[in-house]
Amino acid sequence: MAYTTQFSEKRILTTHAGALPRPDDLKPMIAARMEGKKVDKKKLSKVLNRSVKDVVKKQIDCGLDSVNDGEFNKVNFTNYGMERLAGFEFRLNPGKKFAPLNMIARDEPRFGAYFKNRRLSRGPEIPICIEPLRYIGQSFIKDDVETFKASLKGKKPSEAFLPANTPGTIEHWMRNDYYKTEEEFVYAIAEAMRVEYEAIAKAGFILQIDDPDLPDGWACLPGMTVAQYRKYATIRVDALNHALRNIPKEQIRLHVCWGSFHGPHSDDIALKDIIDIIFRVKASSYSIEAANPVHEHEWQVFENVKLPKYSTLVPGVIGHCTDFIEHPDLVAQRLMRYAKLVGRENVLAGTDCGIGPRVGHPEIAWAKFEAMAEGAKRASKQLWSKPKKKK
Repeated sequence: MAYTTQFSEKRILTTHAGALPRPDDLKPMIAARMEGKKVDKKKLSKVLNRSVKDVVKKQIDCGLDSVNDGEFNKVNFTNYGMERLAGFEFRLNPGKKFAPLNMIARDEPRFGAYFKNRRLSRGPEIPICIEPLRYIGQSFIKDDVETFKASLKGKKPSEAFLPANTPGTIEHWMRNDYYKTEEEFVYAIAEAMRVEYEAIAKAGFILQIDDPDLPDGWACLPGMTVAQYRKYATIRVDALNHALRNIPKEQIRLHVCWGSFHGPHSDDIALKDIIDIIFRVKASSYSIEAANPVHEHEWQVFENVKLPKYSTLVPGVIGHCTDFIEHPDLVAQRLMRYAKLVGRENVLAGTDCGIGPRVGHPEIAWAKFEAMAEGAKRASKQLWSKPKKKK
C-alpha cells in the first residue's frame, strides 16, 4: 500500500519541507563519508537507524501528521547528489565559464557592503560534467527506504515522504562540459535522477521533489527578463516531468522556495509570475513559502489563481528566517487566509524551507513545529465549527 496525498477532511493536517535537526554523533560520520574518508559502516548504520527512528517519533509527538526521515542520510540538501551521480570530475578554480550559479547575483550589486564578508561559496573545487551522467546511488536510496520503513513500524502518520532534488537544482552546483546544450544537460540529469524518484515511489512513499531552483534561479540570472526566465524555468519543469513520467501524481509533492540563505531577497521573482509554471509540475501537492516577510503577502495570488483540481496547497506558516517562535494565533491566521481562498480541505500547514539546519538550535526548530501544530488546531476549530442556529 502506497502513501498518497492526503486532504484536510476533518482538520488542517501538518507537514514540513524536509530537513530536521541532525544528531551530533551522526553529522561527522555522514560528512566523512561524503569526503571519501574511512567510516565504520556498521556504526554508521546503527546510529542512522536509531536517529531516524527517534526523529520520526519526535515529529509525531510534536503534532506533525506528515513525516519524513529528516534527510539524515544526506550530507546536506544540495551536495548529496555528488554521492549519487557519476559522470563528473572536480576542477580547481575552473574559471567563470564553469562557476556555479550564485543565489546573491541580483542582491549583491545593491548590497555590496553587506555581502563583503558573507559570500556564498562552495569552495575552489567545482564538479564539472565530462561524460554521460548516470545514477550510482542505489545503495544510498536503498538505505533511505529501508531505514525509513523500519522507523515507521507501529506508527500511522497520514503521510510519509522522502525528498529528492530536481534536475534544475542539481544544475545549480554542477557545470556542464559534455552536453551540447543546457537543455540536453538538464534532461540528462533528469534521466539519471529518475532512478531515485521511482525507487521512492515504488517503496510506497510520497516523493517530495525539492525545487528551490524554480523560483531562485531568477536570483542567479540577473541578466534575464521575466519573459526570458519563464522560458528558462519551463524547460527545467518539462525535464522534471519527463523524469516523473512513470509515477502517479498522487504520490508526488513539489516544494519550492526562493533560496533559504539569510539575506535581503530584495529582488525575488514574484509568485504571480511563475505560479502557472509551478502548477505545470506533475504533482498533487504544492509547498510554497508563505511566512517570511518577502513572500507572506502573496496569499493574495490565490484570489485570482485556482489551485489545480484534486491537489493540496502547503503554505509555509512557520519560517527559517528568524529564531522567533511564531505565535499559534498567527499560524492560525495564515492558514485561515489560504483555507478561505482554496478550500479548507485543500490546505496543509507547512514550513517555508527545511527548518532543522537553518535556525539557531534544534530546540527552536521543535518549538516552531509545536507552535504550528497548535496553530493548525486553532484554525481547524474555527474552520470546522458549526454555525450557531438562529433563534
